Amino acid sequence: MAAEGLTGDLIKVVSLLGAGVVAVPLFRRLGLGSVLGYFTAGLAIGPYGVGLFPNPESVLHVAELGVVMFLFIIGLEMQPSRLWNLRREIFGLGVSQVVLCGTLLTGVGYAYGLPLPAAFIAGMGFVLSSTAVVMQMLNERGESSTPQGQQAVSILLLEDLAIVPLLAVVALLAPASSAQSNGWLSVGIAAAAVAGLVIAGRYLLNPMFRLLALAHAREVMTAAALLVVLGSALTMQLSGLSMAMGAFLAGVLLSESSFRHQLEADIEPFRGILLGLFFLAVGMSLDLGVIARNWMLIGFAVIAFMSVKALGIFIVAKVSGSRTREAVTRVALFSQGGEFAFVLYSAAASAGIFDAQTNAVASATVILSMALTPLLVLALDRFLPPEETSLDGVDLADGLNGRALIIGFGRFGQVASQALLARGFSVSIIEVDVELIQAAAGFGFKVHYGDGTRPEILHASGAERAEAILVCVDDRETSNRIVAVAQEAFPHAKLFVRAYDRGHAMDLIRAGVEYQIRETFESAMSFGTAVLLGMGVPEQEAAEIAEDVRRRDAERLDLQVASDIYAGVSLIRGNAPVPAPLTKPKTAGKIHGNVPDDLGDI
Repeated sequence: MAAEGLTGDLIKVVSLLGAGVVAVPLFRRLGLGSVLGYFTAGLAIGPYGVGLFPNPESVLHVAELGVVMFLFIIGLEMQPSRLWNLRREIFGLGVSQVVLCGTLLTGVGYAYGLPLPAAFIAGMGFVLSSTAVVMQMLNERGESSTPQGQQAVSILLLEDLAIVPLLAVVALLAPASSAQSNGWLSVGIAAAAVAGLVIAGRYLLNPMFRLLALAHAREVMTAAALLVVLGSALTMQLSGLSMAMGAFLAGVLLSESSFRHQLEADIEPFRGILLGLFFLAVGMSLDLGVIARNWMLIGFAVIAFMSVKALGIFIVAKVSGSRTREAVTRVALFSQGGEFAFVLYSAAASAGIFDAQTNAVASATVILSMALTPLLVLALDRFLPPEETSLDGVDLADGLNGRALIIGFGRFGQVASQALLARGFSVSIIEVDVELIQAAAGFGFKVHYGDGTRPEILHASGAERAEAILVCVDDRETSNRIVAVAQEAFPHAKLFVRAYDRGHAMDLIRAGVEYQIRETFESAMSFGTAVLLGMGVPEQEAAEIAEDVRRRDAERLDLQVASDIYAGVSLIRGNAPVPAPLTKPKTAGKIHGNVPDDLGDI
């Protein structure tokens, strides 16, 4: 019997993992994002799909630990000084958004026919955006560390903190008179729990980790990290607050610890798996029966709540000085309800503020809004016009006449320009990254804005008078377009081109440029030579070895271009033949074994 139970549990575990492994790559390949993939997979294996999980609430309770660990890691990145620097965003933007959106959504609920207390709880629950969904979307878009991303994190932190007074309000609004007398007691217990956690984090956690580190047992450190996260979450939950808040506070208290990076590495694998499990459980929790019976009501609720919340978010963003594009992006990210709504609605149902029907409809509304968020962000990326680059304080390329024209002034172009400037040659520089142009100006470089792929821009940049054109951009396709335009319009200029890899270098050689160099080749050669010297190889011998490697590489490159053995074949796929060494190294007597053929720079 025990074996049968274990088999049944393993089937469920395998189903959860399999659903995520299949759905997430598929949805990301379709451009729909991982969150929607998890939701769909959860719906497929839940009560209204295959039916492997008739009780998704049990999975959801476990999966909430993913959100808990997620907020712990966010807390590790939020040193107290950094939180203090974000105080305006947290208590300015955050409070403004919660208050305005909560007021508007309470009005929607009241117009819906709910009693005022129920309308207030329904609206405030929907105000609490999904930290898991928003942070996942920010990470996938690469915007977590941008100023807009930091503002989003600040708002999320305030919304997470708002669950504390909201739960106290639920107790105060409860019909039973005893609940009001217990309301202030709950607030007192919560405040004492927060104070206790801060004191423990301040004076106990670092000494504990120092002591455990002396044991030199990695598994003990991992267990201690889990103990801190889950213990903090449990403390907050027992005091009537949210588990996520406890984990976040623990992360903040450990953010300046010397063990911070070790803790983050230990928690990260659990965080990723459990957060995916949370999204799966949310998908399972979507009650299609309730939706089928109340589809008009729920559909209108989703549209009304998301639209009104979007209006509130947009107003706050514009009043706070955000550009329209930033405000629209924030609307797409934040216009859904979140996981804390389930906590608030459950408390409201237990206190008698919500009846079963209201709780079911409100929860379905939140889940559908969470599922729609990835689609809103996708539509935003697809249909929002490209952001126009502000050229304030930046000079356009026009009337330049340097002997050399440098296209692209990133790290490579900056170093390449040094020799020309040191020799006294006049140099014209164009770049499309406005921030880079402004940064270069701070160091005394005059860089003009210009797109080197356009013939008229090259003409305005003085390409017809330049003796040499240096193509220093880091994108292979852009580099090839610049080379083609320059060869057709300015054939007199010598082209010196930065190559991305070996295949790109061969393309440039076939195109007939005067000189090309792979962007990492010489730095890697210098690095390898320094290693030889550091390991006791005489300087002369190290120089001979390096020169021999350069010679062999050049010979192989010429052979490959001449025989075209790489044409249409991807070396990465392992299909291209590799030529044998052409000659023995000059230092063959000193080198143990043959120097391998160059496969590293592809």
